[in-house]
Amino acid sequence: MEKRMQSLNAQAPLLPGDHQEDYNLKDTSPQLGERWPNGGTFGGRGWMNGGDRFTSTYDLVEQMFYLYVRVMKAKELPPSSLTGSCDPYVEVKLGNYKGRTKHFDRKSNPEWNQVFAFSKDRVQSSLLEVFVKDKEMLGRDDYVGRVVFDLNEVPTRVPPDSPLAPQWYRLEDRRGEGKVRGEVMLAVWMGTQADEAFTEAWHSDAASVHGEGVFNIRSKVYVSPKLWYLRVNVIEAQDVVANDRSRLPDVFVKAQIGNQVLRTKICPTRTPNPLWNEDLVFVTAEPFEEQLLITVEDRVHPSKEDVLGKISLPLNEFEKRLDHRPVNSRWFNLEKYGFGVMEGDRRKELKFSSRIHLRVCLEGGYHVLDESTMYISDQRPTAKQLWKQPVGILEVGILGAQGLLPMKMKDGRGSTDAYCVAKYGQKWVRTRTIMETFNPRWNEQYTWEVYDPCTVITLGVFDNSHLGGNSGGGSNAGRDARIGKVRIRLSTLEAHRTYTHSYPLLVLHPHGLKKMGELQLAIRFTTLSLANMIYIYGQPLLPKMHYLHPFTVNQVDNLRYQAMNIVARRLGRAEPPLRKEVVEYMLDVDSHMWSMRRSKANFFRIMSLVSGMVAIGQWFGSVCYWKNPITSVLVHILFLILVWYPELILPTLCFYMFLVGLWNYRYRPRYPPHMDTKLSWAESVNPDELDEEFDTFPTCKPHDVVRMRYDRLRSVAGRIQTVVGDIATQGERFESLLGWRDPRATSLFIVFCVCAAVVLYATPFRVVALVGGLYYLRHPRFRSKLPSVPSSFFKRLPARTDSLL
Repeated sequence: MEKRMQSLNAQAPLLPGDHQEDYNLKDTSPQLGERWPNGGTFGGRGWMNGGDRFTSTYDLVEQMFYLYVRVMKAKELPPSSLTGSCDPYVEVKLGNYKGRTKHFDRKSNPEWNQVFAFSKDRVQSSLLEVFVKDKEMLGRDDYVGRVVFDLNEVPTRVPPDSPLAPQWYRLEDRRGEGKVRGEVMLAVWMGTQADEAFTEAWHSDAASVHGEGVFNIRSKVYVSPKLWYLRVNVIEAQDVVANDRSRLPDVFVKAQIGNQVLRTKICPTRTPNPLWNEDLVFVTAEPFEEQLLITVEDRVHPSKEDVLGKISLPLNEFEKRLDHRPVNSRWFNLEKYGFGVMEGDRRKELKFSSRIHLRVCLEGGYHVLDESTMYISDQRPTAKQLWKQPVGILEVGILGAQGLLPMKMKDGRGSTDAYCVAKYGQKWVRTRTIMETFNPRWNEQYTWEVYDPCTVITLGVFDNSHLGGNSGGGSNAGRDARIGKVRIRLSTLEAHRTYTHSYPLLVLHPHGLKKMGELQLAIRFTTLSLANMIYIYGQPLLPKMHYLHPFTVNQVDNLRYQAMNIVARRLGRAEPPLRKEVVEYMLDVDSHMWSMRRSKANFFRIMSLVSGMVAIGQWFGSVCYWKNPITSVLVHILFLILVWYPELILPTLCFYMFLVGLWNYRYRPRYPPHMDTKLSWAESVNPDELDEEFDTFPTCKPHDVVRMRYDRLRSVAGRIQTVVGDIATQGERFESLLGWRDPRATSLFIVFCVCAAVVLYATPFRVVALVGGLYYLRHPRFRSKLPSVPSSFFKRLPARTDSLL
């Protein structure tokens, strides 16, 4: 084993320079919460007086002030002297920033109801001017009138106060020397990002975006479609006749939903009444848009199949079951393939038809996996009736990013238009896009209900490539580039504590590891019921249907791939769309692909666990050799006591683990774990291995023989990689029992240890051995298919998979 480690180390020399400090998670001290200095307005006159004001709605982000202008409507606008009509629009001007509404043709009483937001940090003027203009086809637009506001007199609005009521203002001429005909209804106020108008407002920091690009820069909340497993049990068919009546058919059934196609095996006996009794499982999303297409086909030749009958069934008519009880089966008449098209005149001559026997149901007791179980964010079953009450609340403040790298060229210089996406459970959030800056400040706060603390929230930062005509280079059809990703396991967070850290955004490129910047977050996990939280730790990780009727490994992989495609397709139809490349990156679409780097990382994870056992062996050897006489004497005394009193072995072991857990509390992690570049073996990887990792699948190597062997090697090695990673995960879970990575789990374990120690001290050893032996030898009738409480507790313990790139 030692030689193997040395050979692996020799294959991957360290890169020049040690930049580990650049990849560390950093503590930050942002000014969180709502603060209203100077009485709440620009000049100290407002509706709020006295000191700072703190609220719990936006207390995980830094306060950002905006001047909001809501343009409602206008009336009695004068017609143009040239055209005899008025095509009005409104232009809002604050310093160098101008925003404008859409214009109406031939309308003297237009209604806009549009909001403009000007960041206070960029305001360089004390006057706000609102112009009403008449759009002309040729030449300069006509000036109708204006309204001027002194920013020192603008009131402040604080949610949950009701929105500020708009007022009618008389228009004045360009020089402000008198009133002109027409009025405009406006509301002007100072507010923050907590204002309801914030998400739909036109923002001054994105003034260069126009057209359809405006929709792609706004912050939005998305909900994943409700996914179901559809189980089609193909039982049998009757009266199946081959097109060539001189032979009996080799029959199989093909089922299709959208682009998902599954087929049964060929019936082993040639008969007009074939029997299969096979299950075909699909993923479908509600509302159901596709139909289930069943075809019965005859294998005439290895390269030729004849369709003998078909039927199309809507998914709405199938039963939704919540448990493993079987549903009723049904017979369906098959339509003759081509009948009614080529032989339409003979429809009335059809005396009988083939039939197929199916048992079809929508499975509500499973959780449809669309993300890797290593980073799962939700384990609830599909059916809402089976959901339990939430156990906590997760609040995330997405503050901003620092030091982002340029992602594209714009006007001859590097530029980045960054936005952040967070995914937890069925809820996705997307921040607004901050234009042309390497240090964007979003300061947006979002909340999720938590149903299981042993879940992971994923946050990704992307560069927006869909900003209308301003992106240049035809990037409208481009892909939003990945900047980096952060994963945080909720069970590693202490309850009711606010974590403020800066997470490095690390991406592995074909030429090596690269830091793309840092993401600043504020996170708080609040528990609602301690008793409910403790109960969760003894429950199975997934719904019970996954254990009573489990899927095969291949089924899980294929169904997850289909579920991910459905989620990406549905979210891509939103407005603005959450694009496919974003969804795939957030769901770790390529996490199971073969990688020499990942395999070495998993190997050294196991070796780090084995090294602990080696250290114990070395310590025991030092005791035997009396290198420390005091320690050797104490061990001999303990050994003699346990030999004479064997009933003290178990309580002493439990009490020792209790003391170790208390001792390790001093060294508990102070912040959630993040991507570890050394653990991921990302800093010291050969270019050849990176070329292999970023190779296409199937490989793009030129020779066919090499391609076949290379792909086969990668497929097999990918499975080995997963197995090795699972072994490492189990060992790391043992370490986390007393490591305080999950403070609740470690607390439960050490409390159990001290209680077990007390009970075992008072109970004869023979009784404990008898009860334990009889329990493990109990009859299968008294065994449950569900995992035991210790097994469920152990599977919920955190491993270091969260820190793998």
